[in-house]
Amino acid sequence: MRVFYADWQMECCGTPFAVGDEVAWRLVPTTGQDGRYGETALVENHGGPDRVTTGRVRGIDLVHQEYLAHRDPRAVEPPAGRPGEVILMGAGRALEPAPGAPTLEPVDACPRWFDAFEEEEQPPRAVPYRVRRAVGVLVTLETPTTGHRP
Repeated sequence: MRVFYADWQMECCGTPFAVGDEVAWRLVPTTGQDGRYGETALVENHGGPDRVTTGRVRGIDLVHQEYLAHRDPRAVEPPAGRPGEVILMGAGRALEPAPGAPTLEPVDACPRWFDAFEEEEQPPRAVPYRVRRAVGVLVTLETPTTGHRP
């Protein structure tokens, strides 16, 4: 089965794992509409079912998503607002998923922290600018019920 493990779930209370490891996770099934990355289940460390699913990790793909940043926190000049628009300064950037599919990068192990996988256009840059972030991992999990071997 394919399982999505979100970056924030791992960074909050996850334990890193590698290909070949046996894991025990609380999984929430996804429907066709929910599975953004082709997953059939999500890891849920904050609730979810009382039982865990055990399995062996057979593959890990880092999931990268591109975003458009609509505010540049490094800008020297404040952005010009439209009449009546309120501009919040120092509030960071607002990210909107960019059109297009996420990309997958095969890795041997799931990282504990995902900040190292963020790339953005460097100044000087126009707004909106592109930001590429790792948003989690897509895991191929062999379970006793799936018997899946890639």
